[in-house]
Amino acid sequence: MNAGVEAPPALSATGRPFTVTNRLVLSIAVPMTLAYLTTPLLGITDTAVVGQFGDAAMLGGLAAGAIVFDLVFSTFNFLRSGTSGLVAQAFGSGDSRAEQAWFWRAFVLAIAIGIVLALAGPAIAWAGALFIDGGPAVSEAMTSYVIVRLLCSPFALANYAILGYVLGRGEGMLGLFLQIVLNGANIVLSIWLGLVLGWGLEGVAWGTVWGELIACIIGLGIVFRRFSVLPRLSLDIILDRIALRRMLAMNGDIMIRSFVLLSAFALVARQGAQLGTLTLAVNAVLMNFFLVAGYFLDGFATAAEQLAGRSVGARQRKSFVDAIWLTSLWGFAMSGAVAVLVILSGDALVAFITTAPGVREEAATYLPWAALTAVSGVLAFQMDGVFIGATWSRDMRNMMVLSFALFLAALFVLPGLYGNHGIWAALHVFLIARGLSLSAMVPFRLRQTFPASA
Repeated sequence: MNAGVEAPPALSATGRPFTVTNRLVLSIAVPMTLAYLTTPLLGITDTAVVGQFGDAAMLGGLAAGAIVFDLVFSTFNFLRSGTSGLVAQAFGSGDSRAEQAWFWRAFVLAIAIGIVLALAGPAIAWAGALFIDGGPAVSEAMTSYVIVRLLCSPFALANYAILGYVLGRGEGMLGLFLQIVLNGANIVLSIWLGLVLGWGLEGVAWGTVWGELIACIIGLGIVFRRFSVLPRLSLDIILDRIALRRMLAMNGDIMIRSFVLLSAFALVARQGAQLGTLTLAVNAVLMNFFLVAGYFLDGFATAAEQLAGRSVGARQRKSFVDAIWLTSLWGFAMSGAVAVLVILSGDALVAFITTAPGVREEAATYLPWAALTAVSGVLAFQMDGVFIGATWSRDMRNMMVLSFALFLAALFVLPGLYGNHGIWAALHVFLIARGLSLSAMVPFRLRQTFPASA
């Protein structure tokens, strides 16, 4: 087997045999789908709280600050997904010490990165204001919001590691509980500090800080209680160089993948802007349907992630194949339902989002493209989960770059021929290419990871 991050860790020969069933898939996917769907509620609440002050600059500062914050933190999402894959493999092999060690490595890395981000808050806010360029009033509001909110970085990134550990063990209900605690506390505190106490935008930011801290304390309490009955790990084991190198290499691959993904979505927005303000607005509205569909698909991708990793740890090829099959089947079923719902009720949903007649009329033309992104994106979501769980991160990174190259070619040619239809077609090329290219790698990696003699 190739050396490097792609190689699975040294695991027991037998592991923990298990059978992948629809019930097992849904026990992970459904709670996590519900958990992911709580996230938009937080953004809606923050906007509603700040909107009560009737200050356009404050609202603009919130929107700009959220963009900066999401950009920074999406970079470190590997602390959740990478941890999940590594813990899932240790869980499948029955190695509780390895589960514990992978969590602590991710936790230490999360705290270190979080402290750096908190200290760099003013610099990040300055760079964000320069990039957004929303005027003095918006920049001032955004700066105060970003500086305060980045104070939660150590807790927020620690929560990524905690959630990764929980999902790596396939505990979907516990993951849902932690997300409800996090977003629920955030919402309540943002309303109380921002609206009741009248702190405005800074109150919303402080609500996030305290919400992340509360969730972190509760999550750590659960983890500490579990680890208290296990043998304590030495610092040498936690800081093992080979293990840390493997984790950092994998996380680097996931980070590159995330950057490329964000770049693709940014280019879709940019190309829409080239066709005029109306097209930009239409695409921004319609992309919401893809993002919402993504929350549903993420639940089944999370199931694929845990079950694939668990299968690798348990040395169970059949369970691995069954996990791919069942999570993809459920993913296509869910995406098909979402696509039909969007096509049938899309006009009403667009009308709910915007009152602009021109945007509503133009959006109806491109609605089918937006609705079908759920279907064309299924394999991309599911295969991402499989490759993260199996820690085949190098392949995931390489296929993302290849798919991005095909996307750029399509984006260069198609909009000139078909206008905004070409932009949406290029997005579909990107999603389909990601799914198919990763799927094409599976047989090769299966033979390496599960030799016939195993």
